[in-house]
Amino acid sequence: MRRRQQYGRVPVPPAVSTAPTAPAASVPVPAAEPFVPKPALPPGALGDPADVEREAGVARLFELHYSSMLRLAVLLGADDPENVVAEAYYQIYRKWRRLRDAEAAEAYLRSTVCNLTRMRIRHLQVVRRHVETPPDEPVASAESTALLHDDQRVLIGALQQLPARQREALVLRHWLGLKESEIAAAMGISAGSVKTHTARGLAALTQAMEARR
Repeated sequence: MRRRQQYGRVPVPPAVSTAPTAPAASVPVPAAEPFVPKPALPPGALGDPADVEREAGVARLFELHYSSMLRLAVLLGADDPENVVAEAYYQIYRKWRRLRDAEAAEAYLRSTVCNLTRMRIRHLQVVRRHVETPPDEPVASAESTALLHDDQRVLIGALQQLPARQREALVLRHWLGLKESEIAAAMGISAGSVKTHTARGLAALTQAMEARR
């Protein structure tokens, strides 16, 4: 009997059972954190390194010396010491890049406070000479008043009667404890002139205080 030639058979898929099967054991999968795209930084967002350094330097200078600069302006007779000190910090912020040495920033700030206070007092003297009625007495702010004790207020009254240069020399020498060279740099005068103003101011202040007793 001739065998039939077998051709390739088509595979038949296995029968799918319709019987219910046991559910597979569930494995806890930790929930994935939602993806939050970070916004792209605009060009130059990090800023110029020199600007970053200036911001940090001035902030540090403010933290360390604001109170002492405010006290200096008060002792020198500024009627608005907060504004004087704020202007001094603004000026040093603008000129920060031109400072030869960042360590000299405190000395520059102190000199600026002295200059601004001196100019402010001169301006007020000119204004008062051209005003018919005397201006109201300046009211000290709570911040500046808190820096001073009662006996210091009496002393400030005597200090304000001294010429500006004598007052500056005494404050820088006896309240801030600066050396003659530092006082000379702050006032923009020679060391010999510092000695002269200090001696004359101390003599005048002593006489004024004795007259108040």
